Amino acid sequence: MASTPSQHRITTPGPLLDSRGRLSQRGYATTPLLAYDRRAIKAPPWRIKEWDFYQVSDDEWCVQFTIGHASYAGQVGVTAFRFADGQRWDRVATLALPFGSLHMPATSSQGITQRRGGVEIAYDVTPGQRVLRCQTTATRTVPPIKAVITLAEPHDQSLVIATPFSQYATAFYYNQKINCLPATGFAQIGDVRHEFRPDAAFGLLDWGRGVWPFSTEWFWGNGSTLVDGVPFGFNIGYGFGDTTAASENMVFYDGTAHKLGAVTFDLAAGGYLAPKAFSSPDGRFEMEFTPVYDRYTETKLLFVDNHCHQVFGRFTGHATLDDGRVIQVKDMIAFTEHAKNNW
Repeated sequence: MASTPSQHRITTPGPLLDSRGRLSQRGYATTPLLAYDRRAIKAPPWRIKEWDFYQVSDDEWCVQFTIGHASYAGQVGVTAFRFADGQRWDRVATLALPFGSLHMPATSSQGITQRRGGVEIAYDVTPGQRVLRCQTTATRTVPPIKAVITLAEPHDQSLVIATPFSQYATAFYYNQKINCLPATGFAQIGDVRHEFRPDAAFGLLDWGRGVWPFSTEWFWGNGSTLVDGVPFGFNIGYGFGDTTAASENMVFYDGTAHKLGAVTFDLAAGGYLAPKAFSSPDGRFEMEFTPVYDRYTETKLLFVDNHCHQVFGRFTGHATLDDGRVIQVKDMIAFTEHAKNNW
């Protein structure tokens, strides 16, 4: 577990990196105040990683869209699965040596479209909404996939964090995670179709840019729901670099972000499908987690050797807001993951 963070809040806009390619500021914000510029990076090009990952889920289904790369490997892909029976469909165009050819946008407020290997994914971003579109050709094992999902973005607060790595000075992770995006639309895999309704389905954006060490290990959890009709969400995690300036932990309630300090959990202990406890030293995040589905993935391509258990389940417990209000949560579907990556 990383050392206890000091929770430094970034309040001054400016460039993400200084003239030496090092973070100009370290800590967290609730809007992306620091400007990412790939040209300012002072590190080998094969260490650069950039991705835009969206996830849309309700109590029954989850659909994930990925456009991203680790410089010498990348992907444009869609995954859909059902929690009840574990049925899963993966359609991924794997890219060797893409480096900067995906032309990933410099901010999360910009969209992107990619067509690779029979997979087309488009993110259309306009003020107040994000539209995700996907269309794939069929393979021997996966029928054609089509999805059109609109994510409303009624609030502007999110988790934004600028984190260094201790391994070398020009390594960094600049990340934005947007919770509580009501989802409307559908995903269709062959003849199987699922509709997402905004009163039950939410989207998540994980937008990441950085220079990473080759070997990393992290724990991450995230979820969104309605509590008595009010949007509630959380992001928790550690292992994403040197988090002494600020943790990855935040709660969202009715559009407002509430910063948390440390949250402790070990997803691997006792097996990935065993019940888990999530706790914070100050008592602000206390949850019991009952897993229902382990989405295990591994990727081996060139130098890449990645393994990840993304475990979905039900969270029950409470979270305390900055003003002391306690939000009670019962049977909230969310996920937590454990990743070990050589990339």
